[in-house]
Amino acid sequence: MPGRLITLEGGEGAGKSTQARLLADALCGLGLPVVRTREPGGAPGAEFLREVLLSGRIDWSPRAETMLHVAARMEHVAKTIRPAIEAGSWVVCDRFHDSTMAYQGYGQGVDRGMIEALAGMIGIVPDLTLILDVPRDVALARLRGRGAADDRYESLDDAFHQRVTEGFREIARLPRCVLVDASMDAAAVHDAVMTVVGKLTG
Repeated sequence: MPGRLITLEGGEGAGKSTQARLLADALCGLGLPVVRTREPGGAPGAEFLREVLLSGRIDWSPRAETMLHVAARMEHVAKTIRPAIEAGSWVVCDRFHDSTMAYQGYGQGVDRGMIEALAGMIGIVPDLTLILDVPRDVALARLRGRGAADDRYESLDDAFHQRVTEGFREIARLPRCVLVDASMDAAAVHDAVMTVVGKLTG
């Protein structure tokens, strides 16, 4: 069976990291070779850019911030994702291009045509994108429950996060995307995810 790329998307507190882990474990249980990764990050250079982007120490202009995310993605694809897929592995990635479109395009107002053009330069499109959709009040409760300090994006205002949510819902109209109700408990969301992923593995 050839390698595949499955991406998980959604706003802060949607449960992407949990669902990425559960999905990767489930695919391993099916006997598939799996690589679980994340963005920004997933390769040494990209992890360096992740710290630069999320620390909040620099107030980047939206266009510059977009380019940094794309640079991290190029490194991630070149060093981790493409080699894994070519080796026949299934890659489960926590965030990918759609997060740049939602956060920088819809959230920060960067030209979406430019972001789409930059995505074309990456040269890889997910086989399946699961967009985890959760109401803002549920997301906030989850974030508070973590007890960790907010990163650069988590600390932005509700208006920004609402634009991001609306952006993801627009993106979910694409044929490769499936919108998943992530307001349920983790086990129920995982069941919904596996129902969708089963169409690829079956």
